[in-house]
Amino acid sequence: MTEKNMSVYDHLGELRNRIIITAAFFFIFMVVGLFFAKPVIVYLQSDPVAQDIQMNAFNLTDPLKVYFDFSFIIALLLTLPVGLYQIWAFISPGLFENERKVTLSYIPISFLLFAGGLSFAYFILFPMVVHFMANIADSLNVEGEYGINEYFSFLFGLILPFGLLFQFPVLIMFLTRLGLITPQFLRKIRKFSYFGILVIAGIISPPELISHLTITVPLIILYEISIMISANAYKKRLRAEEEARLDLELKETHLD
Repeated sequence: MTEKNMSVYDHLGELRNRIIITAAFFFIFMVVGLFFAKPVIVYLQSDPVAQDIQMNAFNLTDPLKVYFDFSFIIALLLTLPVGLYQIWAFISPGLFENERKVTLSYIPISFLLFAGGLSFAYFILFPMVVHFMANIADSLNVEGEYGINEYFSFLFGLILPFGLLFQFPVLIMFLTRLGLITPQFLRKIRKFSYFGILVIAGIISPPELISHLTITVPLIILYEISIMISANAYKKRLRAEEEARLDLELKETHLD
């Protein structure tokens, strides 16, 4: 059955199958993650950021919850390429031939950007936030006593959004190739985007200038890179559409 004569029901069936495949891989990687969770937890506990923090379990199930949280994060990271491929495979029949090859290459780029976002948040942003919080506790003469569940929940809540934010260039490139946005649109909303970045940075960063700039500047650079990527993808889409139009005219000429 070809893409053209597939019914809505067939499309929904295919989508369901791809979701099932992704979910199956996620479950397998969850099991794998249980074996890797302990060494990752031990490594993070020995990190200089956490060495001076005495972690406690305030609930009987806290250690088990942390174990499964890490298994979930590991599974999420490993399933990302699988899920992206399933999305690509679902929409690829509606793309031009050269677009299929180009968009397929987005998968490893997206994975690397996600890992880069996590690394940026953990190695740069997280130490600043922890140091700032420790200074506040010292100024108030507060002795910190932290739960292991609260510590790692705070860590996940800080670094995971950056893994998603660093997907922005790939998302822009993908939407541009689909014809849903243009670089002109991104330039038009630049001021609003900058304002949004400032708000996001103000929410997640400590209230001091250096930390704020450390978050704001990379996000602004990321947005400008996205505009350049969109411009390049837009040119390629126009070229692909022109080639497709010429091929269609050539076929019609031969038929005549």
